[in-house]
Amino acid sequence: MIEYFTVKNVLSFSEETTLDLRAVRAYNEHPSNTIPVNRDTALLRVVSIYGANASGKSNLYSALNCFRRIVVDSANLLDQSENTAIRQNYLPYSFCDTPEDSEFEVGAICNDCRYTYGFTYNDRRIEKEWLYRRPLSTNRLSIILERDGNEVRFGASVRKECDPFRTLITETTLALSVLGKVPMKRSAFADVLREIQSMNFITTDNSNESLKMLQFLLPDLITNHKDRVIGFLRSIDTGILDIRLDDSIKKAPQIFTTHIGKNQKKYELRLQNESNGTLKALTLYLFLNSAIRHNQLIFVDELNDKLHPLLLKLLVDQFYRDDTTAQLVYTTHDTTLMDRHFFRRDQICFVQKDTFGVSRLYSLADFKVRNDASFESDYLAGVYGGIPKLDDLPHGTEKGKGR
Repeated sequence: MIEYFTVKNVLSFSEETTLDLRAVRAYNEHPSNTIPVNRDTALLRVVSIYGANASGKSNLYSALNCFRRIVVDSANLLDQSENTAIRQNYLPYSFCDTPEDSEFEVGAICNDCRYTYGFTYNDRRIEKEWLYRRPLSTNRLSIILERDGNEVRFGASVRKECDPFRTLITETTLALSVLGKVPMKRSAFADVLREIQSMNFITTDNSNESLKMLQFLLPDLITNHKDRVIGFLRSIDTGILDIRLDDSIKKAPQIFTTHIGKNQKKYELRLQNESNGTLKALTLYLFLNSAIRHNQLIFVDELNDKLHPLLLKLLVDQFYRDDTTAQLVYTTHDTTLMDRHFFRRDQICFVQKDTFGVSRLYSLADFKVRNDASFESDYLAGVYGGIPKLDDLPHGTEKGKGR
C-alpha cells in the first residue's frame, strides 16, 4: 500500500510536491473509503485529481510513471553512453537556464513495516538514494540504505548480505533495482521493489491502444473467467449478450461479441467494431479488476473520458470493497462525483499552474469547508482554484459586413 508520492523538478512540478494518500484523522465521514492500518494510520482507497486543461494533471501521472520506470529498468539498461533509465526519464522543469537534479520519494507499507524510499538524479548519474524502515509495532527507525554519489552505506541489519553486490551498483543504477532481486534473509529491498513494480499506470485515451490491450489481455480472461466479463458488459448496458474467442489462427486470434437484432436473431460483431466507449470501459474493467484482485495501486489518466458518470461511479465503487487493499488515483474533469455523499475532503485534489508554468498540487482538505457546502458548485465557482481562466473569444467582423 502507498502512503504518499513526492516529486520535485520533474516536468511542470519544479517545487517539491506530494500526492498524499494518508487519510486525515480528524475526518470521520465515509469510513469505508479508507484502509485501516493501525490506530494512528488509515490510507485512502481512492483519490481524484481535478484541474484545468494544461494545468499539470497528466504531468503528475507522467512523473510518477517515470519514477516506476527508473526503478524497474535501471538495472537492465546499462549502456552508459545512451540507453540508461535515468537518461530516458530525466524530464526536469524546462523554464530555467540550468536544469537541477530531479527527486522522487515514496512512502509504502508492506509486511507490517513502513518504508521510506527515494532518490535524486540527473541524466548522468544517481546523486542520492535512501531507504528507511519503521515496523508498525514499534515505529523505530532503521537505516537500510544511504547513498551519496558513489558512496553507498548499508544499515547494520543488511550490511553483511549486501556488501558482496556493491560492484553491481553503478552510478546510473539504483541500489534498490539491484538488491531487490537478490535473495536475502531481510526482505526490505525485495518488499519495496515489489510494491513499486506492482504499480499500474494506465491511459486509455487512444482507442487503438485500448484495442491492442484488449486483444492481449482478453483471451485469457475469456478462457478462464468468461462469466465475469459478460456480467460486467451486461451491467453497463452495452447490448452485448456474449463474447467469444476464436483462436483457430494462433498468430491472430479474433474476439467477437454477440448482439440481438430487430428480428430477435443473434449477430456477431468483431471486437474492433465496438464503440470507443465500450472498448474503454472494457479495458478499464480489466486493469481495475486486476489491481483489485492483486491489492495494487493503479493510476488512471483521464478516467472519465468516454464514460458516463454512472459508469464512472460504478468503477470507482469497486475499490471500496472490504476484500481488497487496492488503491485508485485518477485525473478527471468530471465533477459529478465531487460530492460529500461520495467522497471525503481528503480524497479530492486539485492541480493549478501559475504564469511561470509551475504546477501545484493541493487537497480540498487544505480548505476550511462549510458543513453544508457543495463541493462541485464551489469548485466550478472558482473557490478552490484548479479551473481554467477563460476570456471571451474575440468576435471581430470584416469591414462593411455583419451589420
